[in-house]
Amino acid sequence: MIDKYDSVSYFNNMKVTALIPDAIIEEVKKYSNGKNITDSLMIALEDWIALQKLKNLNSLVRETPLRFQNNFSAEKIRKLNQKR
Repeated sequence: MIDKYDSVSYFNNMKVTALIPDAIIEEVKKYSNGKNITDSLMIALEDWIALQKLKNLNSLVRETPLRFQNNFSAEKIRKLNQKR
């Protein structure tokens, strides 16, 4: 999970009034385990943003698949990592 305040600047907070049904707020609070409504909404929105970024990344990889070098070997990489 993303650090819940990773991308939030405390100096540039926007106060928002939103008309959201109580049932949705209760579900967000339930699944996010936030301390309050603001914290719960922050967690939910950050998770949603992370999911959208993953979807975009998946689309990019689908269009241009990753390619390994011709001499790539997982065993070689493991040995290199073990030396460190």
